[in-house]
Amino acid sequence: MMKITLIAGARPNFMKIAPIIHAIKASGNSNLSYRLVHTGQHFDEKMSHTFFKQLNIPEPDVNLNCGGGSQAAQTAAIMVAFEQELLAHPADLVLVVGDVTSTMACSIVAKKLQTKVAHVEAGIRSFDLSMPEEINRMVTDSITDYFFTTTPLAGENLKKAGVVEDRIFFVGNVMIDTLEANRNQFEQPEFWNELQLRDKEYFVLTLHRPANVDSADNLKALISEIIANVNGLPILFPIHPRTAKVLNDAGIKAPNLHIVDPLGYHQFNYLVERAKAVVTDSGGITEETTVMGIPCMTLRDNTERPETIELGTNELLGTNPKAIKPAMEKLFAGAWKKGSIPALWDGKAAERIVQHLTQLSS
Repeated sequence: MMKITLIAGARPNFMKIAPIIHAIKASGNSNLSYRLVHTGQHFDEKMSHTFFKQLNIPEPDVNLNCGGGSQAAQTAAIMVAFEQELLAHPADLVLVVGDVTSTMACSIVAKKLQTKVAHVEAGIRSFDLSMPEEINRMVTDSITDYFFTTTPLAGENLKKAGVVEDRIFFVGNVMIDTLEANRNQFEQPEFWNELQLRDKEYFVLTLHRPANVDSADNLKALISEIIANVNGLPILFPIHPRTAKVLNDAGIKAPNLHIVDPLGYHQFNYLVERAKAVVTDSGGITEETTVMGIPCMTLRDNTERPETIELGTNELLGTNPKAIKPAMEKLFAGAWKKGSIPALWDGKAAERIVQHLTQLSS
């Protein structure tokens, strides 16, 4: 029997863990058992019973309630709490996903307690050490035992760092498993009819990175440029309250800019799938737009998901507002690339992970 502790610290983590849980259950392998640990890293009012029910995710076995505080304080709180959890409920393997603080903190605790670590989405790199996520990824991968990768490039990054090949398993992208499993349940937001939205005749905008949203001047410059170049089409901007305050203080308003509350997974992706294009600074959204074939413009200077640019529908515009106009002109001219879907982004990544876990447990 292999006892696996699954770690999640934020909503996207649960979306990556969910297909793995479903695949463990579907495998019928009585040699695999799991315990789901929520570190509580992100307190999220949308992390309700409805969230777990909608995405068919089991509720966590325990919530460590380690939300809030600085990066250091949160890392320390998670490590202290998870050490107690792992001592009380020993595991043969701690499986972490993605690149949040919980991923790194729980990996360190597990290794110090002589427990093996598996990392899903291992080997992803932006090579930008100003991003906390990049530090989390690097530290986690430096002590991981088993590496589950989304692309061959991620495997190459690991090999360059000295990881031996037989510990690297190219399995595909679990976020796409969740996307495909939920696609037939996408749901029209309540404001769809109110705003008279039509397929391929509006934009979806998401911004959350501090470099883009913490400075009112930066935010105003970016959004003003977007507004000026969308030919009057509606812009849907699901926004965090903190960003909403900066936006309001900067006095950014336009008849076609619609500020909406953060949306659930089914409603948000309903919008994305029908949008003319998405403008974002999120890495995960670029993966989903690539699979859905939706043009995507990323307002960042680097990306840890280059496959969304090389193969997919994404373009890296940088953070200079002047890059927005030519990109919009290209889009409206019908010249945006069609893109293709990366290998193994087929909705079956979790099945492959569980196949490898089964082999490791035998």
